[in-house]
Amino acid sequence: MGHSHSHNHNHPQLKDRNLIISILLNVLITASQVIGGLLSGSLALLSDALHNFSDVISLVVSFGASKLSKRKASIHRTFGYKRAEILAAFINASTLVIVGVLLIIEAVKRYQYPQEIESNLVIWLSAIAILANGFSVLLLKRDANSNLNMRSAYLHLLTDMMASIAVLIGGLLMKYYKVFWVDSVLTFLIALYLVWVGYDLLKKSTKILMLFTPDQVNIKEVLRVVHRIPKVNKLHHVHVWCLNDDELHLEAHLDLVEDISITEFNSVLKRIEDVLHDEFEINHVTIQPEFNKADSKDVIVQD
Repeated sequence: MGHSHSHNHNHPQLKDRNLIISILLNVLITASQVIGGLLSGSLALLSDALHNFSDVISLVVSFGASKLSKRKASIHRTFGYKRAEILAAFINASTLVIVGVLLIIEAVKRYQYPQEIESNLVIWLSAIAILANGFSVLLLKRDANSNLNMRSAYLHLLTDMMASIAVLIGGLLMKYYKVFWVDSVLTFLIALYLVWVGYDLLKKSTKILMLFTPDQVNIKEVLRVVHRIPKVNKLHHVHVWCLNDDELHLEAHLDLVEDISITEFNSVLKRIEDVLHDEFEINHVTIQPEFNKADSKDVIVQD
C-alpha cells in the first residue's frame, strides 16, 4: 500500500512568520493595556489585556506546535510530532474558557461596586488594539480555514478584536453619558463569548485527541461502499480517526469471499483506497486481509 504526499515549504515558513508578527503585536498591546487599565481603573480594559496575554501564550504555543509538527518521524516517535498542533489547539481552547470564567466572576463583582473610569485612555488604547488585532486576524485568516491549531490562534485574536471594539464603545458611552456600569456589562458579554468559542474549539480538539470517529464520516456508509467491491465479504474491527487536520486514517480487518493471492488482494486494496479517498477523504488505509478466520466479525470491537 502506498500513499502520495505533497508538501509546500514556502507556505509553512509564511505561516510561522505571520505567527511571529502576531506575537510581537500582542505583547505590545498587552503591556499598554495593563498600564492603561491600571491608570484608568477600567476592568474592561484590564480584561481585554488579560485576553491579549492569553493570545500571546496561545500564539507562542501555536508557533512551537507548528515547528514541532514539521519534525520527521523516528523509531521512537513513529508519527513524529504531527499531533502537536492538535494539542496546542486543546491548550488554547482551555485558556479561552478559563479566562472567560475568571472575567465573568470579576465583572459581576465590579457591577455591584461600579467606579468612575478615565474614559479617554480606554478609548485610545482600545482603538490601537482594534487595529493591531485586526492586522493579526488578516495574517492568520487563510491558515485558519485548514488547520485547527491556526484556527485556535485566529479565534483568540478575532475574539480579542471584537472585545476591543466593545471596550471602545464602552469608553465612548462612559465619556459622553457617564454610564460607568457599562464597563462591567461589556466585560461580562466578552467573557460569555470567550467561553462559547473556547468550548466549541475544546470539543473539536478533544474529539481528535480521543481518536473519536470524525463527524463527517459515517461508518455504516463506509461499510456499504466497501462491501460493493468484488471479492469483499465483510469489513470489521473498524477504526476511523484523525491524526491531525490533514490525515484521516482507517484501520480494519477485511474478510474475503475467496482465498485469493497477495497480487489479487493488492488489486482489491487499491479499489478500497480509491473509494475511501474519493468519497470520504480517508487518505491513510490499513487493512488486515482474512479468509475463514475464526474471529469476531463485529464492525466495532473493543481491542
